Amino acid sequence: MKSILMLLGLLIAQLLFGQVTELEKNVLIELYKSTGGDNWIKKWDLNAPVSTWEGVILENDKVVSINLMGNNLRGNIPYSIGDLKNLKVLNLALNNIGGNIPESITELKKLAVLRLGKNRITGTIPNNIGNLDRLLVLDLFYNDLSGELPLSLGDIKRLNVILLSHNGLSGSIPLSFGNLKYLERLELGDNNFSGLVPDSLENLTNLKMLVLAENRFRGEFPGDILSLPNLKLVQLQNNRFGKNDFGNEAGKNKFVLFDYDEGNYRSFDVNKINGNKNVRTVDTRFEDSFN
Repeated sequence: MKSILMLLGLLIAQLLFGQVTELEKNVLIELYKSTGGDNWIKKWDLNAPVSTWEGVILENDKVVSINLMGNNLRGNIPYSIGDLKNLKVLNLALNNIGGNIPESITELKKLAVLRLGKNRITGTIPNNIGNLDRLLVLDLFYNDLSGELPLSLGDIKRLNVILLSHNGLSGSIPLSFGNLKYLERLELGDNNFSGLVPDSLENLTNLKMLVLAENRFRGEFPGDILSLPNLKLVQLQNNRFGKNDFGNEAGKNKFVLFDYDEGNYRSFDVNKINGNKNVRTVDTRFEDSFN
């Protein structure tokens, strides 16, 4: 009889925890408290099963997705986030999160989508971010990040999207970016980048959008980049490039949007592909396949 009661008690406890380990539940609670959970738009009932918590998805009793985009999060991302070893999607975009990106995020080896865009995050991008070799989407758009791009970014071979516009990042584009054969969007606009645009970007045959505007890039822009077969949107204005006949290239390749210092080329209303300017770079759907 006692053994039956004990088993029943364990089953009830599992249900109350939402079938996650105590470690993972404690990480979620720390995230809730460190980002002002009491002031979230959609709050968690910490006494209810984890499986009922807004934006949390479980798979085989493990936390695999946290999606709290636009939920009025404030404060910092806790270091313990690195203990969610099965996490595939972390989407905290469109909030008011500050502080640094915790180095522990680079321990999330299964992470495919990291979206922290449109927050107030400071500091640098972790040097070891290349450890996230399953990453498809890196969205750090519109924060207060500084420093140079980690060389290890070029090691994440599966990357589809890099969104880093509207920060205070500096330095140059690593040559290793030419290894990102699956990259479709590279957005580095409105930063403090300088130096030459590397010829290695000519290898990005899947690239659709290239945004380098509002930086200090110099020298001659590699012309073969403009011949990439899938490239449709290019923004190069307000840099220090040498003289290029960009206008002819734009017309020849029939870009949807091509902006450069001496003019622009548009084949139709760019709003049809950009959408809302403030949220355009976080409007990706890659996490859908992981939920």
